[in-house]
Amino acid sequence: MNSQLGIIGSPHHLLGLDGISVDRLHALLRRAQVFAAGEESPNALAGVAVCTLFFEPSTRTRLSFQLAAQRLGAHILNFDASTSSATKGETDLDTFRTIQAMGVRGFVVRHKADGAVAALAAEAAPGVAVVNAGDGRSEHPTQGLLDMLTLRQAKGEDFSRLKVVIVGDVKHSRVARSDLHALRTLGCSEIRVCGPASLLPDAGTLAGCAVTDDFDAALDGVDAVMMLRLQRERMAEGLVASLDEYHRDYGLTSARLRRAAPEAIVMHPGPMNRGVEITDEVADGSRSRILDQVANGVAVRMAVLEAVLGR
Repeated sequence: MNSQLGIIGSPHHLLGLDGISVDRLHALLRRAQVFAAGEESPNALAGVAVCTLFFEPSTRTRLSFQLAAQRLGAHILNFDASTSSATKGETDLDTFRTIQAMGVRGFVVRHKADGAVAALAAEAAPGVAVVNAGDGRSEHPTQGLLDMLTLRQAKGEDFSRLKVVIVGDVKHSRVARSDLHALRTLGCSEIRVCGPASLLPDAGTLAGCAVTDDFDAALDGVDAVMMLRLQRERMAEGLVASLDEYHRDYGLTSARLRRAAPEAIVMHPGPMNRGVEITDEVADGSRSRILDQVANGVAVRMAVLEAVLGR
């Protein structure tokens, strides 16, 4: 998959973080930090039409992309599959081509099927850019970028000193895949992955990671704990014995968090299953950076839209 962002000034796609260069990754994070610090760029996309083409429900991703496009001066079209001609049988490609024919230059696409966003990008007309807002289990590149920005703000630019653990339903998580690509590219010192065997992906996805099903051991001395939602809508029945047992073995509590480094931060892409993968006291506690992640989502998506569509 060619996920590379091109030179600013010509439209390109962002389909994933797999294969993106370390220089490009750092450049996007630096630009996002400028936006996070409060700098606006109201004319960067003036007159450009951007469509949030979502075939799957979303709160954080959709709204932050809309706000990002608005702050850059773009015209925003909000597509909702449940109220569109998709309910009449129109194909995804015909929907994409129809909106493209209206002069829309930017598409932010979320889809339940792996590879669906790349398939639409392959049909994009010259001058049209597509950004992957999450496809199936494949990738969620802007979530990966905002997670890296949150880590960077809390721990500094040098990822070679960091120990990070990703916990839970990695098998079904497109966020985890993007995070893993980004952490490897940024040279993270130690990447640990923890979860029950039934919720871990193939060995290729976990290349270079220390993998364990012992959550307590996985927490020892880490600088960041990245919890994942138990994605019951994407899994077959029986992958976990019960929610109570899952919480017992893989739920992050204040007592468990003491095993991490004293200044360790807690992250979660949302939405959270409170009382399943994370307790209220941790989610709302002093080490939580979950709302920082949400805030950083707008800044990162501004940086991405500017890079793929800016003049």
